[in-house]
Amino acid sequence: MKIRSYSTWIVPPRWLFLKIETDSGITGWGEPVIEGKAHTVEAAVLEMMDSLIGKDPSRIEDIWQELFRTAFYRGGPILMSAIAGIDQALWDIKGKYYNAPVYDLLGGRCRDKVRIYQWIGGDRPRDVGIAAKQVKENGGTAVKMNGTEEMQIVDSHRKIDELVERVANIREACGPYFDIGVDFHGRVHKPMARIIAKELEQFNLMFIEEPVLSENLEEMLEIRRHCNIPIAAGERLYSRFDFKRVFESGSVDIIQPDLSHAGGITECRKIAAMAEAYDIAIAPHCPLGPIALAACLQLDAVSYNAFIQEQSLGIHYNQDNDLLDYLKDPDVFSYHDGYVSLSDEPGLGIEINEKKVEKQAAVGHRWRNPVWRHPDGSVAEW
Repeated sequence: MKIRSYSTWIVPPRWLFLKIETDSGITGWGEPVIEGKAHTVEAAVLEMMDSLIGKDPSRIEDIWQELFRTAFYRGGPILMSAIAGIDQALWDIKGKYYNAPVYDLLGGRCRDKVRIYQWIGGDRPRDVGIAAKQVKENGGTAVKMNGTEEMQIVDSHRKIDELVERVANIREACGPYFDIGVDFHGRVHKPMARIIAKELEQFNLMFIEEPVLSENLEEMLEIRRHCNIPIAAGERLYSRFDFKRVFESGSVDIIQPDLSHAGGITECRKIAAMAEAYDIAIAPHCPLGPIALAACLQLDAVSYNAFIQEQSLGIHYNQDNDLLDYLKDPDVFSYHDGYVSLSDEPGLGIEINEKKVEKQAAVGHRWRNPVWRHPDGSVAEW
């Protein structure tokens, strides 16, 4: 079996899909994308695929190492996202070749279903109590929300009070044992982060995410020392070499590698195993499309330390296009009592509706991160 050809499609709301075809007729799908840089990642995929035509797609580890190590300049969001999508597609092919789910090829599943959480509130969080209650009434057990909108490096305590009120509304609406994650989204800087973390302790949160950016590990460690909320981070780290510093620092309790950004299934499997050695949990980042989610679930299936999965169903970015729209069988991601069952279908366990992909690729997208500014005109973290 040899790689014969490939195709890419940029599809709304903000995704990039890759299909790799073999001379045996087996095809595999991947989702190589960085949000807001889909065209840039696509260019990297095209460059990498030049060297893969005619290769045996089952030699996934060798292909991964070639793509990574023969690039003198390596790592980072663009190159690792390109590798990630290629890697996902190769695992999809291999699973279909052996008529087995990817998780069987990785040693077999250690769980039957995966817990998921629901996004609420949007970029500028609002009506979160009502939204969380709706999630609970629909059988969900956990939500995540952006904590705050723009926040200056030193800002008014009013914004902290507003955040506390929002979280209090969720706790009041959903009770003491409904899980809440609060994402600081890199919008909070060192002078405010410890204050906010202490204020949120009273709500027994599932985690706070990126209380400061991952490049400020020394401050993240200080926050961990001064509050009793589990700290999650890692969506903006792209390899096990990036995560090595995090593990050695002792600054986080939960890592969130993204299987479309951090080298795919191959690399994230290694990252998850490293985390297990440090007794750190994994909750893969995935506000993306169906292929990315399918890849995450394969990793969750075989990772003892995976405890919950992000997913984008109904997320505020997915207006007019949702991840289920691209599947022939949307029931593969049916959620029951806050869990999604693991598919026993081969490969990634999903079947892409290629006609829908082609139709939506004609629409395409040029999605960009919003540009926010503070009242004084300076650029704000989004």
